[in-house]
Amino acid sequence: MSGWGTHETAPGLLPLSTTEETRAQRADVAVLPIGSFEQHGAFLPLVTDTVIACTIAGEIAAAYPVLHLPPVTISCSHEHAAWPGTVSISATTLYAVVRDIADSLRRSGIGTLILVNGHGGNYVLRNVVQESFGGGTRMALFPGSADWDAARARAGIQTPSHSDMHAGEVETSILLHAHPQLVRPGYETSDCLADDRKHLLSLGMSAFTESGVIGRPSMASAGKGKELLAGLVDSFGEYLSLLAP
Repeated sequence: MSGWGTHETAPGLLPLSTTEETRAQRADVAVLPIGSFEQHGAFLPLVTDTVIACTIAGEIAAAYPVLHLPPVTISCSHEHAAWPGTVSISATTLYAVVRDIADSLRRSGIGTLILVNGHGGNYVLRNVVQESFGGGTRMALFPGSADWDAARARAGIQTPSHSDMHAGEVETSILLHAHPQLVRPGYETSDCLADDRKHLLSLGMSAFTESGVIGRPSMASAGKGKELLAGLVDSFGEYLSLLAP
């Protein structure tokens, strides 16, 4: 189990440049990275999901006229609680934080918020978006499953999406490309498949993996990570076309 976070400054937490400030003043759409603080095996940091969400949001902000918000760094990781270092908040709290951010943005003139989610356990975000319909703020959850499928195909990801659940080929590839200094040795020999995990929410991750990994990180590469991000940036254009005022 990884017992460290990261000494690197997470993308999205750096001060805005003059160019970014100008773009923020003109933006009609904000992107909010939402990650987690949870175990990712022995070779990826606790902040993996947050770093990935911030990386995706940063790539989006470089390609489209959006306001790149700083991340929500702790979320709903209760299924990972068996590993020390994992920290969670309730779904109710996450819901309230996102709603408060949306309300604040609307008061400042930004009526569209796209949640860039890096953690699959944040199920409540679907409800936040669902309930926003007709409520004054246009919202979406990104990437969706179809966006990931297209990006995975583009990158040549070999592990099926169901098998590649946690600290596997996709997550390791993105970090190998964007933040290789955060990947410790060992991912090459840490594959663990657990396709039959019907009761994961009831039993937690520890019932299905001793290492905390479910996937095939040995198949990861920086090249795949680059193509995954490029594919997601392309997919984001559809969301902007649908939601931008």
